Amino acid sequence: MSLEVDIEKKFRGFHLNQQFSAGDETLGLLGASGCGKSLTMRSIAGIEKPDAGKIIVNDTVFFDKAPGKKAKVDLSPQQRKTALLFQNYMLFPNLTIEQNVAAGLPKGVTAAERAEAIREQMQRFGLLGMEKRYPVQLSGGQQQRVALARMLAARPGILMLDEPFSALDSHLKSSLEQNLIGLFEQFKGTILYVSHDIDEAFRFCDRIAVVEAGHIMEIGPKENVVNDPRSLAAIKLSGCKNTTPAEYVDDAHVHLPDWGITLASTKPVPRDVRWFGVRAFFLKRASSLGENVFRMRADRVSDSRFERSVMLSFLDHDHNEQIERDIVEEDESMKFLKLHLQWKVDKLAVAASELPKEGDELLIEIPTESMYLVSR
Repeated sequence: MSLEVDIEKKFRGFHLNQQFSAGDETLGLLGASGCGKSLTMRSIAGIEKPDAGKIIVNDTVFFDKAPGKKAKVDLSPQQRKTALLFQNYMLFPNLTIEQNVAAGLPKGVTAAERAEAIREQMQRFGLLGMEKRYPVQLSGGQQQRVALARMLAARPGILMLDEPFSALDSHLKSSLEQNLIGLFEQFKGTILYVSHDIDEAFRFCDRIAVVEAGHIMEIGPKENVVNDPRSLAAIKLSGCKNTTPAEYVDDAHVHLPDWGITLASTKPVPRDVRWFGVRAFFLKRASSLGENVFRMRADRVSDSRFERSVMLSFLDHDHNEQIERDIVEEDESMKFLKLHLQWKVDKLAVAASELPKEGDELLIEIPTESMYLVSR
């Protein structure tokens, strides 16, 4: 089983230019809203038509068009036999549940084959007894299971899921995730999974492609993308709260102009480094000044059940006049975020009396082994 995508589509103010391949695996397309993830899936399914490029699924050419020419191949959505699960499931409101599941079956199946396919998928997704109900009579989770049953009944060559949990509450989402994991284990072929949630993508996917502004910024095993990101987009999408522009000093040092500090690095600093990142929970409280230890003040504190978030400002910094001017032009909320470092403190690991409080002056270490330095 395989997928090859090399397509281009231009809109006013947006350019989709995607090149990637996938095998017998689950590939996550991870990115913010409007970055082109869903557009890519819709192009594979035949709902959208690229301006140029190729789409090949399991050695069948779905689409082939040279720039400025008529398409050599452009199979209809029905001919492509893909399965695309939308965020709102796209069930037919005027059809019963069994009729919705049957809608995914290929033409030409016998009545006995039809009945068996419906029963198999209804049983797989715990829908037996609901055959004569209509979608409006089901919960959101049940509707999702109907949509998944319809997908598998069609015996598609590729599965594509577009943020399937976005409309569900956290409790229902947790239970349905297990259904999806079971589905992925049974399906032999390529699965594309669109998400903007790094934890969700990590649970379901073998590899992750980070998408930004219509382009894949990086692609690789999920552990690499999360633990060793190579782009600012991947750093942010991996959940890193602290990012800032960076400048090369030498192979062992990097300057962060917005924060007005210079850091030592155990990894060689790329000469074209542009961005720095460090996770909020990697910061450490220090007992004395030293390498990458800074005097800081807790300017804002907020609590969740298990964490305390602390916004830290640098008490010793070297902001130049140009940086100060640029930041002053930002609105107050953006200015605050640019000048502060976020620190996450585990409330279960620290005594209540030792938790940092607003106004506290602290020594904070930015560990060299926990820094991200990227050039794009």
